[in-house]
Amino acid sequence: MPGKKLLFMGGEIGQRREWSEESEVNWWLLDAGPYHIGTQNWVRDLNAFYQREPALWRGDYESDGFWWVDCSDHGNSVLSFIRHDRESGHHVLAVLNLTPNPLRDYRVGVPLAGDWNEVLNSDAAIYGGGNVGNGGVVAAEDFSVQNQRYSVVLTLPPLGLVVFQAGAAGA
Repeated sequence: MPGKKLLFMGGEIGQRREWSEESEVNWWLLDAGPYHIGTQNWVRDLNAFYQREPALWRGDYESDGFWWVDCSDHGNSVLSFIRHDRESGHHVLAVLNLTPNPLRDYRVGVPLAGDWNEVLNSDAAIYGGGNVGNGGVVAAEDFSVQNQRYSVVLTLPPLGLVVFQAGAAGA
């Protein structure tokens, strides 16, 4: 990448051992197998999404820039939250399944009606995953849960993160 200085510590290429100043990063992992390449793709896509989506950074110091949808579902080990940018009106929903099993028909509250586009899924094949997901889009239903006016029914990948954008923001 001309003009940009890249710093690596090994995590972004799937290095198994912790970085140490006494040895170099395992550079050979850059081309090693689907999981190391998948990790690189995931870090690349996360960084690109973060840069282009103001809901992830613009509202950091505003009370409506972040809110938990549900941070107390101990039984399913699921966390969900919304990031919101007041200026653009964008909403981003992040849902984490912290179990090794996929969860199907999992209902999550959302603040807006309409389509929610699945923009990131850590279980996608491009990241070395099994492609457990939502087919790219879910429709919000007029069914209130978790203090939200609407809700979506999701398939959550095992040990995974899925990220959605509301409506045209995901296009």
